Amino acid sequence: MICYLSRNYKGVNNAANKAKTDIEYIMEQCGYRNVGLKQTRYTNAVIAFILTLSGVLKSVFCLHKGDVLILQYPLKKYYTFVCCMAHLRGCKIITLIHDLDSFRRRRLTIPHEISRLNHSDSIIVHSERMKNWLHENGIKANLEVLGVFDYLSDRQSSGKNLAASHPRVLFVGALSTFHSDFLYKLGRSPRSFDMVLYGNGFEPDKFEGQVDHKGYTRSDDLIATAEGEYGLVWYGSSLEGGVGPEGEYLQYNAPHKLSLYIRCGLPVIIWKKAALASFVEENGIGICVSSLLDLDAIITQMTKESYNALRMNVAKVNERISQGYYCKEAIQKAYAKLSPEIK
Repeated sequence: MICYLSRNYKGVNNAANKAKTDIEYIMEQCGYRNVGLKQTRYTNAVIAFILTLSGVLKSVFCLHKGDVLILQYPLKKYYTFVCCMAHLRGCKIITLIHDLDSFRRRRLTIPHEISRLNHSDSIIVHSERMKNWLHENGIKANLEVLGVFDYLSDRQSSGKNLAASHPRVLFVGALSTFHSDFLYKLGRSPRSFDMVLYGNGFEPDKFEGQVDHKGYTRSDDLIATAEGEYGLVWYGSSLEGGVGPEGEYLQYNAPHKLSLYIRCGLPVIIWKKAALASFVEENGIGICVSSLLDLDAIITQMTKESYNALRMNVAKVNERISQGYYCKEAIQKAYAKLSPEIK
């Protein structure tokens, strides 16, 4: 049987926990068995530690020979322990990666993280580039590509704000110069489009040009009320793509931000060398650029017919990610390749 390990999450206001709780819900709807405790969302560190540890220990005794256990990674200090105990009980492990700590935050060395992940029998990765990077660094497990993260919400985009005569580019995230200095550089650049910013940390005294700062908005509310014609997926300090650790990581990961924009009904703007640029192009859901300095000319030349075609394609992908399509497909592919080994 396919199983998963639920745990405590300290709220779902950040993208990482939102993605993980969505995937847990998708697995529950698929009928997979939770071998941990019921999902909780306590913010107290002591309570959170006790609940997660209790769920990990419980899982060891709830697994049976022939089971396949899906783990969401990172699982901090518990990952290797759970994998080893599951294998001792005759189970297989499918790991679904959310972040690579050796790559993004440099908390682990690459050999250390590869050694951890090699406890898995199958791994679901964000993109073909992440798949290739893991292969090059010594991963032995079967690798399946997710493509894009699903994004669950009861809210739907109204589309009522998507026909402005003056185009607007929307960005959601940390808005300080420390986290998103490219926004302030874009503000100082010649442009004919307006910018709509959602998030905390905005420094208005450092921003030049037209901007509409909406402040922090819950993702569910944003889906129903987002104002803008395009959603921007960009990281770092530069108007050129791929600069800095976050920008470099965009070559490999699937940003949850992109899924949020799709749920808002917005065509996306992304660096042309990003891992998901091929997904954007193949599905016709946005614009891929080398530099944000090229953006003004591209948006200015966009015809109404071309823009409406992008929106129609976004609606198709939106329907899929709102129903857990990509997660379900990746899990089934990973499971199918393990099935001959499961007795």
